[in-house]
Amino acid sequence: MRVLRFFALAVLFPGISFSQAAQPPAPQTLIIPGDNLHLKALFWKPTGNGPFPAVLFNHGTGSDAEHTGGMSRTEAAEKLAPVFLKHGYAFLYLFRRGQGLSAEQAPYMGDILRREAAAKGAEAGQHLQFVLLKTEHLDDVMAGLALLKKLPGIDSRRIAIVGHSFGGQLTLVATERDPAVRAAVAFDGAAHHSWQHSAEIREQLLTAVRNATAPIMLVQASNDYSIAPSRDLAAELERLHKPHVLKIYPAVGQTSDKGHNLVYLAISMWEGDVFEFLDKYVKTVSAPV
Repeated sequence: MRVLRFFALAVLFPGISFSQAAQPPAPQTLIIPGDNLHLKALFWKPTGNGPFPAVLFNHGTGSDAEHTGGMSRTEAAEKLAPVFLKHGYAFLYLFRRGQGLSAEQAPYMGDILRREAAAKGAEAGQHLQFVLLKTEHLDDVMAGLALLKKLPGIDSRRIAIVGHSFGGQLTLVATERDPAVRAAVAFDGAAHHSWQHSAEIREQLLTAVRNATAPIMLVQASNDYSIAPSRDLAAELERLHKPHVLKIYPAVGQTSDKGHNLVYLAISMWEGDVFEFLDKYVKTVSAPV
């Protein structure tokens, strides 16, 4: 009956294809070993013959261990995955330690930072975030990236990293760490307090874009908590004559929180620009031998 329904739709609406009507394939749940932990990730791969270009996605810290952008982390992954599959990219949504499907592997980062700030002051909390950006959570990203490169059907020479909020910060630092990454897209990195209140994080991200060899795209909505991070990072990339794209979109919703979550709430706003960037630097460019 399902095939007959698809056939009827194709007759009534000639522009629709079976691939458009079909649901995206179910994800694989992968285990990423590392640092005495067993992190989890959801992985989607396009149908057809590979090897495929692939994207590692780094989520933000969120309001609690289970949620991001008003959704569970799993729901957030399931919302983004079809967009990347539609454009021909495999998609790995990594759950870092203490969060989402990896919540049982370690304490939640947000709780750790709040306890540190309560015990030692706000500056100590910011410093600990800086430390985690360079150590444990970066280790999780690098472990996920290493696994992604080895997965069957993946072209390890065509890998991009995309991240949101704290995951956007990690995306820039991981891109600096791994020169094989072909492109990076950072949504809203450091917009919520970090850029303004932590000179250490600010300098870490400036250093990352100075040293990274991959093109970088910086994306925010105009009503994010602050657009200074993307503007300042883009200015540094411009000064160094390094390939980059800066996109500041119109406001998303009525609050800074809505603006900060445009990656989930306004896909149609950024989709064309982001995939034009990824296609240029990842999909259609052969990696050097």
